[in-house]
Amino acid sequence: MGGVSRRAFTVAALSAFTLVPEASAAAPGPAKPAPPRSAAAGMRGMWLATVANRDWPTRAGLRAAEQRAELIEHLDNAVRHRLNTVILQVRPTADALWPSAHEPWSQYLSGSQGRDPGWDPLGTAVKEAHARGLHLHAWFNPYRVATHDDPARLVSSHPARKNPGWVVPYGGQLYYNPGLPEVRAFVQDAIMDAVAKYEVDGVHFDDYFYPYPVAGRSFDDGGTFGTFGTGFATKADWRRDNIDRLVRETARRVKDVRPAARFGVSPFGVWRNAATDERGSDTRAGVQTYDDLYADTRKWVREGWIDYVVPQLYWNIGLDGADYAKLLPWWAETARGS
Repeated sequence: MGGVSRRAFTVAALSAFTLVPEASAAAPGPAKPAPPRSAAAGMRGMWLATVANRDWPTRAGLRAAEQRAELIEHLDNAVRHRLNTVILQVRPTADALWPSAHEPWSQYLSGSQGRDPGWDPLGTAVKEAHARGLHLHAWFNPYRVATHDDPARLVSSHPARKNPGWVVPYGGQLYYNPGLPEVRAFVQDAIMDAVAKYEVDGVHFDDYFYPYPVAGRSFDDGGTFGTFGTGFATKADWRRDNIDRLVRETARRVKDVRPAARFGVSPFGVWRNAATDERGSDTRAGVQTYDDLYADTRKWVREGWIDYVVPQLYWNIGLDGADYAKLLPWWAETARGS
C-alpha cells in the first residue's frame, strides 16, 4: 500500500483546471475538514476502489480492525504524497459500505453480501480523512448491480431480487435499467442515504452509465423505450435524456442536503471524435461517451450541472487515435468558463 496509483496522478493532473470554484464554509464538528480548495489550488486526489477488492480491503473477510488499519494506511499515504482528496468507492455494485436503509452490506467487506462487517467504513473514512485535513468524496456506481449475471446469487433481501423487472442482464453482468423512472429515483435515494448521514465533501460518479457496448449483444430496454420514449426521435436520444436526468437531479439533491459538497464525474476520456461531431476531439476512439454510453459529458460541464470533471485519459502522448496531448487541451477548453 506504499505507492500511489496512476489513477491518483490522473486526478491531480486534470482537476486543477476543471474544478469549479465555489465559496463555502466547512461543516461544523470536532473533526473539521480542511477548507475547500480554490480552483488555483486544485484537487490532488486518488481513487480508492473497492469493487472486487481492487484497492481496499485487500481481501474480503478481514477482521474489522484489519480493514480499518488498511484504510488508515491509505489515508496516511495520501497525506504523505501531498494529496488533498480521497475518492472512496462506497457503492460498487448496488450495495453499501455503510449501514444503508436501502441496500445490503457489500460482499467486498465480509465476503458475503448483506453480512454486517461489524463497523462503519464510510463513517470512519469521513472522520479519519477530516482529521488529516483530507476531503472525502463518496464514489457511487449508479446502475451496476453485479459483476455476474445470476440474480439468484444476490442476497434474498436485495432490491434487484425484489424488483426483477428493474434488472437487465448484459455482457455477463447485471444492471439496473436506467430508463425506468422508479430505478432513477431509487438510485438517488440510495445515494442520498449516505449524503444525509455523513459529512462527505463530495459525491462522485465514474464512467459507468449505460454499459460499455459488447459486440453482438444489445441492451434489452426496447419495452421500456416503448413505454417512456414518447417524444424522442431515437432510442439514443431517450437514453441520453435518462442519464441527463440522473446527473441533473442528483446534483440538485446533493446541494439541497449539503450545499458545500461538490458533485463530480470521471468519464471515459473521449466525448466524441471530431469526425463524428466538429465540437469533438481530434481522436479516433472506438468508444465515445455520447454515442456508446449515452453520457453527454460535455453538456454536463457546459451547463454547470457538475462541479468538477476528471476525464479518464489513460493514454500516452502521441498515441494514434487517442493522444493525451490532444485530449488534455480539449477538456481544458471544454471546462473553460464553466
